[in-house]
Amino acid sequence: MASNNLRFRVQYGIAVVICIGIGLGMRKFTWVPLSISQSSAGDAIWAMMIYYGIRFLSPTMNYRQSLIISLAFCYVIELSQIYHAPWIDGLRKTTLGGLVLGFGFLWSDILAYTIGVVLAVRIDEISLRTRNYSTNK
Repeated sequence: MASNNLRFRVQYGIAVVICIGIGLGMRKFTWVPLSISQSSAGDAIWAMMIYYGIRFLSPTMNYRQSLIISLAFCYVIELSQIYHAPWIDGLRKTTLGGLVLGFGFLWSDILAYTIGVVLAVRIDEISLRTRNYSTNK
């Protein structure tokens, strides 16, 4: 079981790095201006990264718990964008702060986060099934 946990951590860590690469790549290497659909795709990928990060930290956690924690984290970050004070807006002006905290609340972001986390869970379930590993459900 311990070797499976290490294997899962490595796989989830790789998934986090892939999500970061895709997300940053979408921002950096675009041939068209950032559109609403591209922004939503980036938000969905960010939410997938959060899910895989949660799974990396606790690979034995079941899917439902991972989904709930991931969505709660994403929703709290999005809801925090309603709050504007000089100190938090100052953080948002930094590159990392802008990427993590965002700038303004949008309902479409909530939808994109939901789609991203649900997609990550499905990918996780399918990939675990195809590898024939035992899981905690």
